[in-house]
Amino acid sequence: MEKFKCNWQSVGSQANIRYKCGYCGTDTSPSNGWHTDNQNGLIGYALICTYCNRPSFVETQSNVVLKTTPSVVFGNQVNGLPDDLQQLYDEARKCTSIGAHTSAVLTCRKILMHVAVEKGAPKGKGFIDYVDYLADNNYIPPDGREWVDHIRSKSNEANHEILIMDIKDSDDLISFTEMLLRLVYEFKHRLKKDTINTDTKKENGTN
Repeated sequence: MEKFKCNWQSVGSQANIRYKCGYCGTDTSPSNGWHTDNQNGLIGYALICTYCNRPSFVETQSNVVLKTTPSVVFGNQVNGLPDDLQQLYDEARKCTSIGAHTSAVLTCRKILMHVAVEKGAPKGKGFIDYVDYLADNNYIPPDGREWVDHIRSKSNEANHEILIMDIKDSDDLISFTEMLLRLVYEFKHRLKKDTINTDTKKENGTN
């Protein structure tokens, strides 16, 4: 890793430096922090997130943010997941924050297999069998078939060929996986919560 060669300065005002926190995902712009000297437009900042209070290193060039450490994870939180799927989905997202994009792709593949088995598919089948099971049993919308073929293709490449997946590959597969998990789990979870809240209000005599 190339050494960041600029000298650090004292804590001070850091106006107009906006970044997305790699810990909590907040779009933040701290008012104070530490910075390096300016070396041909290259400046590094150590900034504290205004929401979670954790530090990030922000590398800029001519006031444009080039990189943050830790990096932002891909995808968004999905509610209502079974514990094992929650763990796998979190793992896939964390892989993207450290540039482990092949690992993220392979974890997405495993998530699809878990979803299919959890929804009734027999164990011990091949990956394509599980993809077909999800599509044939309407867990994937008809217009999502192209995405199914895409995730199947990318996952097979990562698993069976000596290919390194890149940032676009993992971004695509995390996005698809998030969509699938929302359709299969989160919407049902929200409906269940709404039903419980409605029943509770009726019992309490409130509207």
